[in-house]
Amino acid sequence: MISAIKSVAIGLGINSSNIYSTLGSNSSLVPLAIKDVANSVGMTAGSYITGKKTEGEDRFIDEFGTQAIWLGGIPFFKKLTDLTLYKALKIDPEFDVRNFKNKEVLNVLLEKTPDNLKNSVEKAIKNPNFTKNLSIAKFGISTALTVVSYLGLTKYRQHHRLQQAIKEEKLKQQNSNKTTDQSKQSNNKNISFKGGFQDFMINPVKNLMILDGVITEERLRNSESKQEFINYSIKEGTTWGFMYFAGPVFQKFFENRAMQKHNIPINFDSRIIENKDLDKALKDGTLKNSIEQYEKILAQNPSDADVYRFIHNNSDNFIVKMAKQADIVQVDKKSGKIDTRKYIDIEDFKSLKDRFGKLLKASENQDIDQFMKQVRKLKRNAIFKNMGICISALGIGAPLMMIASRYLIPNNKEYKVAEAAKKQLAKEQNTLSKTA
Repeated sequence: MISAIKSVAIGLGINSSNIYSTLGSNSSLVPLAIKDVANSVGMTAGSYITGKKTEGEDRFIDEFGTQAIWLGGIPFFKKLTDLTLYKALKIDPEFDVRNFKNKEVLNVLLEKTPDNLKNSVEKAIKNPNFTKNLSIAKFGISTALTVVSYLGLTKYRQHHRLQQAIKEEKLKQQNSNKTTDQSKQSNNKNISFKGGFQDFMINPVKNLMILDGVITEERLRNSESKQEFINYSIKEGTTWGFMYFAGPVFQKFFENRAMQKHNIPINFDSRIIENKDLDKALKDGTLKNSIEQYEKILAQNPSDADVYRFIHNNSDNFIVKMAKQADIVQVDKKSGKIDTRKYIDIEDFKSLKDRFGKLLKASENQDIDQFMKQVRKLKRNAIFKNMGICISALGIGAPLMMIASRYLIPNNKEYKVAEAAKKQLAKEQNTLSKTA
């Protein structure tokens, strides 16, 4: 299971050094993509088992077509909005409107903005309400266009599957007529046939939750049969459970259990834990000195603006360096300085400092090489246990539930679209016979 997840992650273009961080992130789309691929493959295979070709093809279009729109729709339309609306209004789309949350921080932000970004930041800050409303419009437009794309796919799929079912029924009737003729000549031989609102605007995972809410409602409300409603209930229920909610819960559970058992904190971004600079900082006292520097400069109960200024003024501090490594603090590639357009979660930075303090204490009187080897092993195991459970539930558990429902629920075994095709074809044939 672990090697399979690694292979998929690498196939999606993730560098091996970032695999653990990406798979363990609650704001990355990659874990969702891996889980959804497993779920789509399992559900499609289940449909081929229960309903043969037509149902399998319908499920394939539904699963993978929806997946393409689900994962790519909002990012695509957001980028399109950046290149059109934002460009026309000359507002930098990279400016994060969460920066408006704290006026004191905003003042420091403007003071610390690199020269190459100053013009765009000043334009964004000049009219806060306009910039905020533009961000809301971008979110609304991209979400609405993605929903329209999904609804278009749904209409196409429903039409396509009925037409395919009608073709199959016609072919079956033609073969049945041929068999009847042959049976008269072959002594009646039987033949068998086998057939937080700003966070929701900006966080890509929370973007998908909103879109998934629309998809779930549309699927359940517009189900064309009890069978389809049951299938979608299983699909959507397991998706919401294991795609969004169970992952963070399992990750926290496995990390806490490892910390309680071994008294080692591992609740860091893997890009920090996997970084060999951390080993060096523990050995030579750099981490200890950086924590002491933070506490000396900021003393007790620092304001958010104080912490924000500390981050900008102490680029050599190890905590700041690791915050950059984990994208808590983002850097402008051109200037090499902190990108003030991006939002810095001050509470997340404070938490990082506290976690480093616990890690430092746990490493006392330890062989640092062996200690860090254990830290990395515990973190990796927590990530892969979490992903393994979610993938198994979505890729195996949900399809098995769908297959079981077809056999355990009365009058639910035959593919209902095929039944609808039979009725429509019979109606058409009856009409033709009356007009003949």
